[in-house]
Amino acid sequence: MTTLSSATPTISAATVAEPAVLFRDLLVSEWIKIRSLRSTPWTLALTTLFVIGSAAVAALTEINRLRTMSPVARADQGFLVFDAFPAAGYMTLMLVAGSVGALTVVSEYSSGLIRTTTVAVPARGAVVLAKAVVTAALWTAVGTVISTGCFLVSQAILNGQQAGVPLTHPGVLRALVASSLLAPVCALIGLGFGALIRHSATTMVTSAFTLVMLPPIFSQSARWSAAVSHAMPVTAWKRLVQNWAPDPHSLAYSATVPGSWTVYALWPLIAVVLAVLVVRHRDV
Repeated sequence: MTTLSSATPTISAATVAEPAVLFRDLLVSEWIKIRSLRSTPWTLALTTLFVIGSAAVAALTEINRLRTMSPVARADQGFLVFDAFPAAGYMTLMLVAGSVGALTVVSEYSSGLIRTTTVAVPARGAVVLAKAVVTAALWTAVGTVISTGCFLVSQAILNGQQAGVPLTHPGVLRALVASSLLAPVCALIGLGFGALIRHSATTMVTSAFTLVMLPPIFSQSARWSAAVSHAMPVTAWKRLVQNWAPDPHSLAYSATVPGSWTVYALWPLIAVVLAVLVVRHRDV
C-alpha cells in the first residue's frame, strides 16, 4: 500500500515596498486640497473684484481733481501710482492673502487631517514645502491678475483726461511687479504664523496685526522707529510703488528700493523656514 503525499510548494512572501512619495505628488495633493474648498474660488473672485474696483474708484476720484487743475499742473502729475494701486484695496488683499495662507496649515490641525497626512508622508518638512510652493504659485497668479487689472482699468479711466501712462513709463513696471508679489509674500507669512500658532482665530489676528496694524505705530522721524517700519512688508510695498524720489529736505527717514526688495525676500523665506523647523520638532 502506497501513500500519496502531496507537497505544497512554499512561496516566500516578499514584502512589497510601496513607491516613495515624490515631491510632485505632494504638490498635486496640496493643490487638490485648496481647489476642493468651495470657499477658495469665491474668496479669490471677490477679492479680485474688490481690489480692481477700488482702483477704478480711485481713478474716478482723480478725474474729478484733474478737471480743476491747470494743464501745467496736470503735466507734472506723472504716474498716479495710488490710482492704479490704491492702499485701501491692497490692504484688503494683504489681509485676505495672509488669512488664506494661514488656513492652509491651521485647517488641517483643527480638522485632524494633519494626522492622516503625516502618516502617509512622514517627511513633515516636505509637506510644508509643498504647501508653500502651491500657496506661492496660487497667490502669485492672483496677484498678477489683480495688479494688471488695476493698472489697465485705472489708466483706461485716466485716459479720458489724457492722464494715463503706458507700461513703459518710469516706475510702472516696478510698481506692477511689487504689487503682484505682495499677495504671495503675505500668504507665506500667514502660512508661517499658522504653523507656529495652529489656532485659527489667534493666527488670523496675529497675521492681520503684523501685516497691517503694526507698521503705522512706528514713526518715520526716529531712526530706530523708521528702521522697524521699513522692515514691514506694507512699508516695503509702498516704497516700491512710489515712483518719485524721497524729499531730501524731509525730516523723515525714507526706505530704499534695494532694502524694500530685501524685505520682500526675507519675510516669506523666514516664515517658511520656521514653519518647516516647527513641524519637524512638534507633535501633531
